[in-house]
Amino acid sequence: MAMCTLAPAPETPAASPLAAAYDRLAEVFPGLRVTEVREAGELPRGGGWVRAAELAEGGAVLDAFLAWDDEQVRRDYGERARPDVVAGFGLHRYAWSVCLLVTLPWFLHRRVPRVPVDSVAYDRASGRIAVRAREFSCLPGDPAAALPGARVVHGEEALRAAVREAVAEHLGPLLEAFGPLMRRGPRALWGMATDEITEGLWYVGHLLGEERRAMAEAELLLPGSVAPFPRGAAFRELSGPDGEKYPTRDRASCCMFYTLRPQDTCVTCPRTCDADRVERLSAARA
Repeated sequence: MAMCTLAPAPETPAASPLAAAYDRLAEVFPGLRVTEVREAGELPRGGGWVRAAELAEGGAVLDAFLAWDDEQVRRDYGERARPDVVAGFGLHRYAWSVCLLVTLPWFLHRRVPRVPVDSVAYDRASGRIAVRAREFSCLPGDPAAALPGARVVHGEEALRAAVREAVAEHLGPLLEAFGPLMRRGPRALWGMATDEITEGLWYVGHLLGEERRAMAEAELLLPGSVAPFPRGAAFRELSGPDGEKYPTRDRASCCMFYTLRPQDTCVTCPRTCDADRVERLSAARA
């Protein structure tokens, strides 16, 4: 019987301006590991790897990708989810992870890689992403500005614009592929992208011990409607019965998990009232 050899993740290139951020991510969140591909290297394929460009084309590759989500729902919840819900789960799990390719180097080192769809492969079963970032934006005075592929921008707002552009460049083709399956229009899809940017950075910021800074940075990155993102990070604060403070936000999109478990909503879901949020957040803190 012929044996199938899984494609190994490529080695990270020396002197990468992004490596420190991705290494830090692996330290605080081992479930997601990023490996960089050398300039002339090939993105992995085979085994559990899927290339983002292939997902964006839709068809059989996207169907196979979503079959994983369909099976996971049946295995964990004993029932089948609607096809649009399955597609939403698949896009959320992909986009949440891939947004960190851009937002975390920016948050930690003020470096913003470009990651078009032809530069990323994803193996979600093992929590691995391979990325080939040929270009990145940085500020004047950054030692990495002398490296090949560096694009120097002047000022923090210009760098924030680079973050939004990089995420939009990558997610745009994916939203076009997933959108018809999810039965959502462009505004709802880009609202989902807003949530993935914000909540991924918020979560990892918490793991890094910098939750409040992550929230502040997300507010500056997404202060409101900034095309193509239809709304801002939209954090707000709740007060507990003894005056304790809990940060929260209202998601711009819904993951549709309530279609499987109506009483088990996300703490940031618009369907979750503030009283329930305070109760759940205080229990988690205790």
